[in-house]
Amino acid sequence: MIAAFLHPDYPLPSLCYTRAMKEFTVLDLLDLDLKEHNHLQLTCIAGRSGLSRVIRNAKIARPGLALAGYFVSFSGNSIQLIGRSEQSYIDMLEERNEYENIEKLFEYDVPCFIFIGDYRPSEHFVELAEKKATAILSTPLESSDFSRRLYSQLDEVFAATMTIHGVLVEVYGIGVLITGDSGVGKSETALELIERGHRLISDDTVKLKSISDSFLVGSGENPMLAHHMEIRGLGIINLTNLFGVGAIREKKQVELSVFLEAWDSSKQYDRIGDTLTDTFLGISIPKIVIPVRPGRNVPILIETAARNERLKKLGYYSSKEFDQNVLKWLESEAARRMYFSSDDIGYEGETGIDQ
Repeated sequence: MIAAFLHPDYPLPSLCYTRAMKEFTVLDLLDLDLKEHNHLQLTCIAGRSGLSRVIRNAKIARPGLALAGYFVSFSGNSIQLIGRSEQSYIDMLEERNEYENIEKLFEYDVPCFIFIGDYRPSEHFVELAEKKATAILSTPLESSDFSRRLYSQLDEVFAATMTIHGVLVEVYGIGVLITGDSGVGKSETALELIERGHRLISDDTVKLKSISDSFLVGSGENPMLAHHMEIRGLGIINLTNLFGVGAIREKKQVELSVFLEAWDSSKQYDRIGDTLTDTFLGISIPKIVIPVRPGRNVPILIETAARNERLKKLGYYSSKEFDQNVLKWLESEAARRMYFSSDDIGYEGETGIDQ
């Protein structure tokens, strides 16, 4: 375990633990390192003293009704977007010297105002922002595009999070979470999968996030350690240096849970594909239990499980098809002939059944 190796006092629970999210500020929003298709293109144009304000929820509000004087149910602790309609209404109010509703906006704990497109705040709006220490941001993106990107990022920032002891790998496009008792061979199994062309997301500790309460995304708990592995007998190895950047990725949706356990001869293991599930943060994902003993090729079993999971997503279930084929066979003429074998005929003849 890398974390335990580097930090002897690091608490490594057998299953998982949750951790409180640190406060997310407007400055953190500006500093988000995003890929081009998710980039928010935000810049601060006023109220820099308000960059330390905390964003407390993932909601985005449009203050149109508030500018008109209707503050009932106004989401004053949410990010406020100023688009074309809001900007034109602000211009109209300022032309009439009606500043009351504009000034009332700043009485709420608004994290920041974001001006959409080419719109810019007026001098009076900037003065209020500087006075109330409220940041004003700007983006060249259009309203719909920016809102989609911002909602996506805030959903991830405020997602419920937990950390679990295990290994996360991508196998044939399926995010596979490998768990099990210490020493059962999780890291060695992941290493063999990487050798076979699959990719590692994190070893030892995996941070899970519930995105929109609908699916799980896993990543490394510590980006500096995520792509390192501790292999007993070898020590710490760097997967990026050994196998190249194609053998790793930063995060992946978790779609399958694999639990490795020492083979127990007294236990009855699943042999027909019964559906098991694991639940993390209220989200259930399919689970398989693989007993480990010398001679079993666990990586191939995990590859097969990942392939089978992809088939299920396409609507093909091997066990269901097998059941249907068996039922069809039992109902067939050949099955009836097999049932009425010579021994059965003799028995039926004694009972007077017409043959």
